[in-house]
Amino acid sequence: MADIMMWEAIMRAHDEEMANDPMVIAMGEDIGVVGGTYKATMGLYDKYGEQRVIDTPISENGYTGLGIGASFLGVRPIIEIMSVNFAWLAMDQIFNTAAKVRYMSGGQLQAPVVIRSPGGTAHQLGSQHSARMEKVFMGVAGLRVVTPSNPRQAYGLLKSAVRCNDPVFINEHELMYNMRGDVSEEEYFHPLEGSEVAREGKDVTLFGYNISVHWCLKAAGLLSKHHGIEAEVVDLFALSPLDREGIRNSVSKTHRAVIVEEAEPAVGVGAEVMAIINEECFFELDAAPVRVSALNVPIPYNHAMEKAALPDENDVVQAVRNMFGI
Repeated sequence: MADIMMWEAIMRAHDEEMANDPMVIAMGEDIGVVGGTYKATMGLYDKYGEQRVIDTPISENGYTGLGIGASFLGVRPIIEIMSVNFAWLAMDQIFNTAAKVRYMSGGQLQAPVVIRSPGGTAHQLGSQHSARMEKVFMGVAGLRVVTPSNPRQAYGLLKSAVRCNDPVFINEHELMYNMRGDVSEEEYFHPLEGSEVAREGKDVTLFGYNISVHWCLKAAGLLSKHHGIEAEVVDLFALSPLDREGIRNSVSKTHRAVIVEEAEPAVGVGAEVMAIINEECFFELDAAPVRVSALNVPIPYNHAMEKAALPDENDVVQAVRNMFGI
């Protein structure tokens, strides 16, 4: 095992897949000569050249459409959108072309394209650079959506996405690129569907994804230490499709559920997970499911206000305490 940062894991996945298949290319703003805003393509320009590591103009709709069109002809592009906030500009190409082409062509065309983009709230980037858009992408039929919570997942999910014949959106978190973790030194492909139990427990299930998994793990430790409550933590690394079986299995085991997300609650991941629980696990519940999420406001620039708008492990602990009446 190698202890590496998430950006290094993503770079390694790029490198291995580009070495494996000459039809794999990378494209995006500043990914070539500079090596990427978050270093995820560092060194690839020198190794593979400007025809396979393509620095694009600041035109998300243009270069995303170019990559999707190339995928129709057998190219396997990895498109980096520098910030998920800018993905709004490429929505038409992602939603109306990549996600629908297989269906609308009767299976004659496919779009084996990977679109990866960092999102989430970093440190004082203001509301226009703090979008949490995973809930938007997961609502589009024909598009796979995955979101890593550690370097192992980041490496394996990208490799699997490159070899998948469906369009895959990889939602990364800006605060996690320097997170360290163990990644196998042998080639590893992570499933694009399912969920992972990050911590076993018996009293309540905490559902999270990317950064909120870590809030859940911290909360589980506090609940065990101070209240004797053993929380199970489920990592929903695949947001589309969601792992309905995994959700059912955990709720049937613990009979309580708290869904934790960094995004606003309206029409979100938590709302969808709660719907699954109510539809498929209602008679297993000992308490109503609860969501822990951000305030429904644009993220402020002011640091104290930014922190106040977002949940953390203490909010998760309080939600569980309220559920148990303690």
